[in-house]
Amino acid sequence: MAKLLHLSCSPRPDSESSAGARVFLDGFHQARPDWNIDIVDLWRERMPDFAGPIVEAKYARMNAQGFNNAQRDSFAEAERMALRFSLAERVLISTPMWNFGIPYKLKQWFDIVIQPGLTFRFDPVQGYLPLLKDRPTIVILASGSDFATGMNRGRIDMATPYLREALRFIGVSDVRFVPIGPTTGPADSILSARETAYRRLRQIATRF
Repeated sequence: MAKLLHLSCSPRPDSESSAGARVFLDGFHQARPDWNIDIVDLWRERMPDFAGPIVEAKYARMNAQGFNNAQRDSFAEAERMALRFSLAERVLISTPMWNFGIPYKLKQWFDIVIQPGLTFRFDPVQGYLPLLKDRPTIVILASGSDFATGMNRGRIDMATPYLREALRFIGVSDVRFVPIGPTTGPADSILSARETAYRRLRQIATRF
């Protein structure tokens, strides 16, 4: 069965990014009722800390050295997470912007799955090369300010470029961002931004 993987990155089920994801998934399910939706809730799923054996495993792999038992067990968790991602034909990431960047749980997910020989390799001539296949990906990014239009256009947004480059590093370049913002301020501005984002999400979902 074809699969869409949803990385859910907000700790709040009633957040703007979570609500946007529900709008998208409702439309997607209507368009593709036979697809499996695999939800990875980064605040409830167990992820290893990026420390100790898994860091040692990364450097051992980079230096073509074998693993000890602890390193092997830790790297197996990274393999499991990367495999779950790699088996999806489509990807949805819904996340808030925190302090102009991304939540630390999402950064932790990238730190774990970006592993040499697993999701990327290094070539002396070509440099870093991704090992995963490209796949259509939607990123719903909710922020307190509107960084796409209006008075805050062009101001600091470290979330979008980080996500774009981290995904590209492992092979995903077919990425579309759907911002939801502002999520704070005058009620009419919040409502207008939400309606605009929802309308775009419904349109994308029917042909994603």
